[in-house]
Amino acid sequence: MSSLFPEFDNPPVTASVFRPLADRLRPIALAEVAGQEHLTAPGMPLQRMVASGQFASTILWGPPGCGKTTLARIVAQQSGLHFEQLSAIFAGVKDLKAVFQAARDRRRTGGQTLLFVDEIHRFMKSQQDAFLPVLEDGTIVLIGATTENPSFELNAALLSRCQVLVLKRLSEDAIEALLQRAEAAEEKPLPLSDRAREILTTLADGDGRYALSMAEQVFAQSETLDARDLMAIAQRRAPLYDRQGDAHYNLISALHKSVRGSDPDAALYWFSRMLEGGEDPRFIARRMVRMASEDIGLADPQALPQCVAAWEAYERLGSPEGDLVLAQALVYLATAPKSTAVYSAFNRARQKAKETGSLMPPKCILNAPTQLMKREGYGGGYVYDPDTPESFSGQNYFPEETGRLSFYAPVRRGFEREIEKRLVYWAKLRARKHAKPADTTSDAIAEDSGE
Repeated sequence: MSSLFPEFDNPPVTASVFRPLADRLRPIALAEVAGQEHLTAPGMPLQRMVASGQFASTILWGPPGCGKTTLARIVAQQSGLHFEQLSAIFAGVKDLKAVFQAARDRRRTGGQTLLFVDEIHRFMKSQQDAFLPVLEDGTIVLIGATTENPSFELNAALLSRCQVLVLKRLSEDAIEALLQRAEAAEEKPLPLSDRAREILTTLADGDGRYALSMAEQVFAQSETLDARDLMAIAQRRAPLYDRQGDAHYNLISALHKSVRGSDPDAALYWFSRMLEGGEDPRFIARRMVRMASEDIGLADPQALPQCVAAWEAYERLGSPEGDLVLAQALVYLATAPKSTAVYSAFNRARQKAKETGSLMPPKCILNAPTQLMKREGYGGGYVYDPDTPESFSGQNYFPEETGRLSFYAPVRRGFEREIEKRLVYWAKLRARKHAKPADTTSDAIAEDSGE
């Protein structure tokens, strides 16, 4: 048993059987695999595994078309182990049990099984648990292929029994090497202009399978194609983007950090990438509101209303008109002064609140709606700040047990420079109101504050 569909595993080779170019050019040795030299070169993990004959269970993580299945097949061919293949898209627990039982029977006669599972992240967590006992006792050696981050999609218990090897998106040089290999196999050059060849490499977007599939269509043309001709054949390839997968989180992270790094051009690029990939602009709008508070804060108090207004405008306009409104707010965020002072102060205050428990506020700032509460001192000595000459009483608003605490430290950027001046002024007022009466003249304080 080699897969769910054994009749398709090794079709008879006849002149009438069509084999796609990508299949005909599939490497049969590690040295032939393009773009993954960090795994296949001498001394690297896969090469060491094949050379030593010691095969550890492995998860191959990488984008589509980077060679995961090819590498698994090469390792299988070099292993001397019985090879089984499943796709998590089609297989269920019943299929896994059948493979595991066959592997146990084979092991009794001295044989061992290498199981390749394509798209292993498609298995539910309970299905992944089924691998644990057969990996633990050595019944199978597992090679799983996934396009999703194993840290999020695979059980920690399964990951602990496997090594994870990360495959790279194919570089333009690697794609060019594949195209040259295709030309050698076809014994003729690709009928493309220089510019069209560059575009084909770009369209491949790191996917070697796509590059060879496009090359196969180009070889069928009788005349040399320019860029326009190539685009007519290719139409428009959707970018690699999964609104629930790694690309979703990677690109929003890139967008957020570009804004935080005050780079409007990079922010617009990642924003456009997400829109082209089909991301819901409302998700981006929500993140922009977060950026306005988390990364800009009071350095520019207008950042938050700008984002909320842009979000509301998008809801009224929709796409594509509303996309421009979001882009405008995004540029505003990227070019605004940055401050995490409020964000940091809030986190420190939350931590202190957890530490101090249920301490009472000072009685002077508590309301006293009953006579009993008045007798207990509630509201006693409270000073109404607007009635003071400076509209500032300097009273203590913290629990008596803690004394005065400090959390918020504004940065000297944007509007927070003005806030800092106010806080310094109030700190001086507070200090003088708690000092000797002779030191608390309003004129001296106003002079110190610059007013």
